[in-house]
Amino acid sequence: MGKTNPPTNGTLTEKLKQSRFYKFFEKKIDWKMERQVAVVVNVVMYILIVITEMLLFVELFSQRKLPIEGNNFGGRLVVLIIASGTLTIGNAVRVFFSSNSVVKFVCFILEMIASVAMISVTGSNYLIFLYIILLTEFYISSKKPMNALAVFILSIPVYIASYWVAMSLWRGGTELPYAVVISDSVWALVALVAHFFLVNFALGFYRQYLKLDKALTELGESRSELQKAYDSLAEATALEERQRIAKEIHDTAGHSITTVIMQTEAAKLVIDKNPEDAKMKLIAANLQAKNALEQLRESVHVLSGNTAKGTLKNELTKVIEESAQGTGISIRYEIEDITVSAAKDRMLCNALKECISNGLRHGGATAFWVELKPEFGQVKLLISDNGCGVDVGNLKKGFGLTAMSESAERLGGSLQLNSEEGDGLEVVVRLPIEG
Repeated sequence: MGKTNPPTNGTLTEKLKQSRFYKFFEKKIDWKMERQVAVVVNVVMYILIVITEMLLFVELFSQRKLPIEGNNFGGRLVVLIIASGTLTIGNAVRVFFSSNSVVKFVCFILEMIASVAMISVTGSNYLIFLYIILLTEFYISSKKPMNALAVFILSIPVYIASYWVAMSLWRGGTELPYAVVISDSVWALVALVAHFFLVNFALGFYRQYLKLDKALTELGESRSELQKAYDSLAEATALEERQRIAKEIHDTAGHSITTVIMQTEAAKLVIDKNPEDAKMKLIAANLQAKNALEQLRESVHVLSGNTAKGTLKNELTKVIEESAQGTGISIRYEIEDITVSAAKDRMLCNALKECISNGLRHGGATAFWVELKPEFGQVKLLISDNGCGVDVGNLKKGFGLTAMSESAERLGGSLQLNSEEGDGLEVVVRLPIEG
């Protein structure tokens, strides 16, 4: 026959998990609730006290068969009943029904006296067991380690004195030598010391576990709240960006298309009488249409999440080349390679497009000079033309210049106009490079 292997640890663990005892403590007790755990432990301690009292009664009744001199069974039974009732009721009041420290202290003293009386009339060695139970309950209810330490230090001489009284009374009032009392109490004192360190170590470990669990829970809640705040911020930012783009499309592209319609209508009216003027208006309309198309493309790219673009220098150069191509206008430029944010990039490109369109439509310009360079921590864009110029002091800004000025201020910069009648127009845009 094959040899039967003993059950593995895994099997024993599974059997333990299936037991009613395990299921009760696993499902019925919330180990993260210190008060609930303390109640459960105190109930167990209370049950142990009741069991000890029952054992003392059994021990007293078993002594009736012993030839003990002066054995007053009736009197000892009365003392045991009174002491047992005092211990049971006092312990219940202290642990379960009272939160007053004075009441608890009085009950604790009465329990100690009752324990000594019970041991005195039975001569049992259960005194240390009762002390350990009572001290366990005190350690659990004590929130400050120093209080537990003080009671532990006090419990040692109290136990020795209690043991001396109990044994002296059991022996008919004969006093025991102190050396004998201390010798008989050695193992009990070792038990008290070991009990103190074990219980308080377990309590400290358990309370640190509760603090760590609370910290982790709060961290999880904070993370969840932070994630919600981040999601709300991202949603608000996305909504704000959509609203900004919608306004930009309405203001810039819409304005450009309206201008294209007006320019082509004006060209139709003068094409027979003044073909040159009509040609300039159509060129301006063409540039304006290109600007509108480019603005729409940029807005679509932003909405789709595709914000990748070339450098600012390349973007401005592209605007210049597209504006000069097929229009007959001359645009000279000197552009340095400067890196700015995407918002400033768009603003500067739109400003260049608007200035070229305005120069053609309103100033009749045929040549432009464009310059981009850093200056005192700012990026400076200068666009000048050879148009008819304006009186800057009496200039009423149209939609395009107003939008440019507001965009520059929103980005922490400024817009400056320099011009005299008959001497062209110069537009200077300054934006901070950083930020």
